[in-house]
Amino acid sequence: MRIRMVGSGYVGLVSGACFADFGHDVVCIDKDQSKIDALLDGRMPIYEPGLDELVGRNVAAGRLRFSTDLSESVRDADAIFIAVGTPSRRGDGHADLSYVYAAAKEIAGAITGFTVIVDKSTVPVGTGDEVERIIREASPDADFAVVSNPEFLREGAAIDDFKRPDRVVVGGDDERAMEVMRQIYRPLTLNRSLVIEMSRRAAELTKYAGNAFLATKITFINEIADLCEKVGADVQDVARGIGLDNRIGSKFLHAGPGYGGSCFPKDTLALLKTAQDHDAPQRIVEAVVNVNDNRKRAMGRKVIAAMGGDVRGKTVAILGLTFKPNTDDMRDSPAIAVIQTLQDAGATVRAFDPEGTEQAKKVLDNVEYCAGPYEAIEGSDAVAIVTEWDAFRALDLARVKSLLSAPIMVDMRNIYPRDMIEKAGFTYHAVGR
Repeated sequence: MRIRMVGSGYVGLVSGACFADFGHDVVCIDKDQSKIDALLDGRMPIYEPGLDELVGRNVAAGRLRFSTDLSESVRDADAIFIAVGTPSRRGDGHADLSYVYAAAKEIAGAITGFTVIVDKSTVPVGTGDEVERIIREASPDADFAVVSNPEFLREGAAIDDFKRPDRVVVGGDDERAMEVMRQIYRPLTLNRSLVIEMSRRAAELTKYAGNAFLATKITFINEIADLCEKVGADVQDVARGIGLDNRIGSKFLHAGPGYGGSCFPKDTLALLKTAQDHDAPQRIVEAVVNVNDNRKRAMGRKVIAAMGGDVRGKTVAILGLTFKPNTDDMRDSPAIAVIQTLQDAGATVRAFDPEGTEQAKKVLDNVEYCAGPYEAIEGSDAVAIVTEWDAFRALDLARVKSLLSAPIMVDMRNIYPRDMIEKAGFTYHAVGR
């Protein structure tokens, strides 16, 4: 199949490279010349484990190419995936669909023959209808169909998620288009049926509903963690006890500083706005958003309390800046609010992250960025683990203690056993334990 991916960001690049690895002919398109130049030079614009090797292999095989010329690239396409950004719109929180609609308008004047237009971007219910209207208005004689195919990729594990998905959701009512989508995903379905077909609007809503439910699980266990601290229970025991119930499941039951990233904050907010527009309030999701927003600064106050309630003139070492490990994504990372809370209280912050430093510099001021965890720790009055990178799971505790001005550790991800840290001479503060 001839697949064209409009947008070469996280979703577009990973999806395009994986499709090429299946044997499809893929062109990833982006208006950002510097991004395309980097890709042509073999440099990845994002950090994702294994992506550079995957892209390089398929470029060498001639199955994956890059271009800034949308009109020329899509002319012979069987399917055109729109994978552009849909950030929260400033002022009202609705998803900004301007990039999606601009892509649709440009696609309209370039397609020849029957073409499937695939909304891969995360978009509110009804976006596919508008994309269809835009193309039909711009090119009345065009032969096309619009389908929804939301992505379910986890940053840091995106390639495996794409190639070994729980499910592939495809929404549409044109049988020709659905057959094209079946052929595109056929390499995934040789042994078992993974493609779930539904209406376009149901597919659009499935993405938002799925992310909102996962955000709810995270927020639920975080509130249970707060209760555990008050009553003397261990949230990890509680999470294990409920997670083994297969009606609940163990995933997304890890207490911490709150969710962040490119999906959950944006998608929960967009779902709320869609619900308001259709007079179907989502009160549970409203509570999730509010609790999560407040939790991030609460984690900053947790560090302050661990240091005696006054951090003015003191230094805190922050280990981990990205919203999760194995990515360089800083979008809505809990570390942002934690650091800003500490700075507002008069603390100096020294920080280290294995991959996120350059992105962090764009959103956090007055932070001393260090080349390694021990450099950040040296001379600090406490160390706080905010992101659970593997590099922080086996720190030399004797060395850490010798470098700190005071042996205080705040473990926001519960990656260390309490008895181990206390035996090493630390005052240890975890989450829900």
